[in-house]
Formats: sequence, structure tokens, C-alpha cells
Amino acid sequence: MFGTMSDVISFEAYLEHGGPSFMPTQIVVVPPLVLVALGGTTKRVVGTLNGLPVRLGLLAQPGGGRYLMVNKDLCRAVGVQVGQQVQLHLSPDPEPDRVDLPAELAEAFEAWPEAGEQFEKLSGSMRRAVAQHIATARQAETRARRAVEITERLARGGHPFRKE
Repeated sequence: MFGTMSDVISFEAYLEHGGPSFMPTQIVVVPPLVLVALGGTTKRVVGTLNGLPVRLGLLAQPGGGRYLMVNKDLCRAVGVQVGQQVQLHLSPDPEPDRVDLPAELAEAFEAWPEAGEQFEKLSGSMRRAVAQHIATARQAETRARRAVEITERLARGGHPFRKE
């Protein structure tokens, strides 16, 4: 089922339907022994899924246990569908609060440093949601518009997603 190699935990699991009821998606349930090997309290992991680098959160399952949410883009990139087995090599994320900023957002923070300060005060999950919202826009114009809108809201001390 799993093995370790210098703090990297390796295991195979099946891609399943799951996720929160408001956002059904694909998940990989992490076996209890793997959770123990990862340290028991780990919230985020880094590693590979079928050889592709990943950085994911370990999300709580109702009734106990944890799972990894695998979005459609990641499924396409590794060529898997629900019901197929995946190979994972994971270790605890050494920088669980790090958020990779899209270029458009980093550029906007240079123009509005006060917005960058407000961004740093947000929770890690909210910072990741903001970065993902901008990064997932397909067109450069949309990414730039989203970055400006969110940065303006943050600079005014507002919520990044609420129009006030």
C-alpha cells in the first residue's frame, strides 16, 4: 500500500467522486496509516501525483479521515478519470502558508503596497483562493482585471471578493 523514502510517503489510491456537497469534484482518500506517517497533524502536502508535481491541502472528511481534492485540470494533466488508480509521493509542505502569486497580482501589489499588506493579513486559504481566482482566468485581460479589482478592494480595507 505505501512505503517511505526519506520523509516521502508513497502510496496508491483510487480517484473517487467526492468533495463538499456544494462543490462535487474528484478526490483521493488518504489512508489512515499514510496520515500517521505524514505526522498526523499535517494540513498541506507537496509531492507528485502520477509524476506531476502537486501542492495540495489535506481536507477533513465528515466522520474523520482526510482527502486530497483533485481538480479537472490536474486530472487531465495526469490522464486519469474517476475509478482509476493513482500513484502519490507526498511529504508535509515545508511552507504551508506560502502562496504563489500570479504575475498580475504581484504587479498590482507593487502599485498598491497597502493592498499587499492587507493581503498578508488574510488567512492562508483566502490568499490561495485569491491567487487561484486570478491565475485560472484564461485570458490575460481577465487576469489583469481581476487583479486590479481585488487589489483596489484590499487597498480600501475591504473583502477581496465582496463588491462594496
